[in-house]
Amino acid sequence: MTAEKNGADDRAAVVPDPMRAWIFAAKCHLGQLYPGTDLPYLLHLAQTVTALLPAFDERPGLDKNLALCCAVLHDAMEDTCAGFDEIESEFGAPVAEGVQALTKSPLLKGEFKMADSLRRIREQPREVWLVKLSDRTANMHSLPARWSREKILAYAKEARLVVEQLGPASEVLTGRLLARIAVWEQS
Repeated sequence: MTAEKNGADDRAAVVPDPMRAWIFAAKCHLGQLYPGTDLPYLLHLAQTVTALLPAFDERPGLDKNLALCCAVLHDAMEDTCAGFDEIESEFGAPVAEGVQALTKSPLLKGEFKMADSLRRIREQPREVWLVKLSDRTANMHSLPARWSREKILAYAKEARLVVEQLGPASEVLTGRLLARIAVWEQS
């Protein structure tokens, strides 16, 4: 893929283009299925983007291209062979840094993975915070049929940590995530 640039041969000048991000993500996630279904993994990315959209009305002035590219690519480093350098070359440093922050470190275990990721997300622009709130809301859209009650409650507890750390980025997205958490906790 050829990166679209702002007339400069500088990786920082790459224009983050959500349409190109969808093509890139489709290639990266080709053959992957949405967990527990026979549907393509792109469904999760579309749900994340859909959950993100209300933030644009709530917070005028957001960098929509940054937010949308990070939402579409948020699992590319974690779940595929796409790397930081490739994403930076295609979409610019801000997108690559956002996606990297959204990626849990494979070197850490358990609760340390999320704590580390949230710390790194908080160092990013608010658009990246919104992507994480949207991702968790999308993940909690429905209860996984094969999860134990204990696992469901642990995931809801981790979602409360996401709200605690990133909730100030959006009242609307936080409210939607809290509503999903309540459903999971009452299941």
